[in-house]
Amino acid sequence: MSKKVLVGYATRYGSTKEVAETIARTMSEAGIVVDVCQVRDIKALTDYNAVILGAPLFMFHWHKDVLRFLSKHQRILLNLQVAIFALGPTHDPYDEQEWRDSWSQLNKELENYSWLKPVEIEMFGGKYDPTKLKFPLKMMAGSVPASDIRDEEAIQAWAKKLTEKLQ
Repeated sequence: MSKKVLVGYATRYGSTKEVAETIARTMSEAGIVVDVCQVRDIKALTDYNAVILGAPLFMFHWHKDVLRFLSKHQRILLNLQVAIFALGPTHDPYDEQEWRDSWSQLNKELENYSWLKPVEIEMFGGKYDPTKLKFPLKMMAGSVPASDIRDEEAIQAWAKKLTEKLQ
């Protein structure tokens, strides 16, 4: 039986979807059958051998849709290979403390799901576009400039690493 992988994502403004699509495309190029879907739209996991879950960190938490997904599908996820990615830091230039804080936030969220044993966990830089924010976030953001520190090469390298690990 060939591997079939689900890349499930949650997103606020679309950038995590773009990362999920890059992961799926990279794995597909290596011969893996991959579906990409927003986690809130996923009804069943019975067709998959592995699940890759991704979501942004926002206001010290991982996206609520992915947390609900983990709770809802716990029983079947226990029997699948699961990999996790998050979009965290958004500041350019690189800020070591922001990266440490993002990893800490993700690890804190995952502690609530101690049954989950991911084969891989990765943090990628995120995208920040203040023009997409709504009130009151727009007010709180102040004059922080737009940024996009997603690293396409790092995302593709991680997807290739996952492809090898899942074969």
